[in-house]
This record gives sequence, C-alpha cells and structure tokens, in this order.
Amino acid sequence: MKKLIYILLGIVSVSSFLSSCKEEEETYAEQKEREAKQVRAWLDSHDVDVITLKEFLKDTITNNPETGPDKTRNEYVLFEDNGVYMQIVRRGEGRRISSDEMWYLNARYVETYVGSGDTLTMNLYQQDPDVFWVKRVGDSYTASFQSGVMSLAYGYTVPNAWIMTMPFIAPVLYNGQSAKVRLIAPHNQGTQTAASSVYPAFYEIVITKQQNN
Repeated sequence: MKKLIYILLGIVSVSSFLSSCKEEEETYAEQKEREAKQVRAWLDSHDVDVITLKEFLKDTITNNPETGPDKTRNEYVLFEDNGVYMQIVRRGEGRRISSDEMWYLNARYVETYVGSGDTLTMNLYQQDPDVFWVKRVGDSYTASFQSGVMSLAYGYTVPNAWIMTMPFIAPVLYNGQSAKVRLIAPHNQGTQTAASSVYPAFYEIVITKQQNN
C-alpha cells in the first residue's frame, strides 16, 4: 500500500505542475527563455562551477563536496550541443559497458523541478528500484525502462540525459560501489512530459548492475 501511495503522489505532483503551467499561455520561445532563466538561477543558488567538455575529458572528473577530490568545488560539465549539465559523484568500481553489450540496470533516483525545487517523482521509498536496460553499439547507446516509477509516470523512454552518463560510469552489483550522477536536463533531454511542457528537471541517480550482467 505504501508503495502505491508514493507512486501516486509522484504522478499527482507531475500532474499538478503541468496544470499550473497551462494557466498562462506562452509561446515556445517564451517557454525556452523561462527554462533558461530557471536553469541559470539553479546554477547560481547551488554555487555550481561550470566546466567545459574539453576540461572534463582531461580526467573525466567533476569535483564535488561529497566525493571531491576538491570538495570546495561543485563542478558540472556542460554539454553545449544539448544543454545538459552532468556531475559524476561516483563513477563506480566496476567496468564500463562495452560495444555490443546489453545491461540491465537498477536506479534509485529523485526528479526535481528546477524552477521551484519541488520533487516531481522519486523511488527512494519503493521496495524495488526502477529497472532499465541499456545497449551499446559502437558509440551509440539506446535504453528503455522495464519497470518502476518513471515508466508509470512517463512511459518507457529513458531520458537522453540519463543515457549520456553511460560512457562515463562503471556500476557494479549491490555489494560494490554504485555509480552516482547528478543531471540538469533541459526539456528536450528529459522525459516526454518535460519535452511537451518545456520545463527543466534535476536528477540525482544511483545506478547498480543486475546480477545477470
């Protein structure tokens, strides 16, 4: 029963947010400008140090207060081609997915509306994590949810921002160090609902591999 309540609360929070967005009709250009202002305000209020992809690729490290190595900094790498901001809190102690492999992954996450800081959905109190598969072919990655809160709220499409983390993390089984990432996803890199309603979301995600990988 508790599991169902948390799922319903998450879906209701999304529905309430979307209803409030429709109260004021905006053009798409106005919606994108609002979104950009919300992201800038989030970055400022969370003291984010933005680094370039070129800087990030030197060592693929994003300093952060939780794991460092420089805990005085809160770095996110900006992917300028799509506007996603990514912070790798923990890479994990496993290995990265190889080409022509398909993995099943478990995710514990919180999804937050960047504009207000309100939680949209999460599964921290669910008995089971969200499950999704990811497949790599060359340098291309595809993914789909199999079960969990995200699939109930938004369908089976995995946000592109989530998929973008795959080349940089090495999740392991439950008894090892999981991967942990934080993302700021603009509307067109998030859920299908975010894309249609034009809002940015913040994600904190802990990812582990399933035992059959």
